[in-house]
Amino acid sequence: MANSFQCEIVSAEQSIFSGEVNQLVAAGVVGDLGILPGHAPLLTELQPGPLRVMREGAEEEIFYVTGGFLEVQPHVVSVLADTAIRAHDLDEVAAEEARKEALQQLNEQKSDLDYSRATAELAEAVAQLRTLDQLRQKGGRR
Repeated sequence: MANSFQCEIVSAEQSIFSGEVNQLVAAGVVGDLGILPGHAPLLTELQPGPLRVMREGAEEEIFYVTGGFLEVQPHVVSVLADTAIRAHDLDEVAAEEARKEALQQLNEQKSDLDYSRATAELAEAVAQLRTLDQLRQKGGRR
C-alpha cells in the first residue's frame, strides 16, 4: 500500500492546494475525521473549521473551510469547499469581533431570522478561532 495519496482542495474561487499527502484531517458534520492512504471511498459534508494536511517529513499545512464536501476515492481525496483559505491568512481580531457581535445578537434576539443568522455567524467565527488555535499549537502564528 502506498504511503501517500493525491489531495486536491478547491473552492468556488480557486484551487488552493494540490499535492501528495500522508494524512488529512477535516471537520465533518458529525465530528473530525482523518483520512489515511487506503481509506474506504467516502463522500461527506464538511462544516466550517480547520482542514489539516500532513505531507512527507511531518510538514503540516492548515486551511480554513466554510463548508463543502470531502470525497475519498482510491488514490485521490478531493475537498470541494464553499470557501477555502490558508489558516495564516485568517484575521484573528476580525474573527473574535465577529464572535462577540454574534453573541450580542443572540442575546438581543429580535426574530427567528436574526437568531438563525447570528447562530451561523457565531459558528463560523468559532470555527475560524479553532483553526487559528490549531495553527498556533503547530507554531505557525504568534
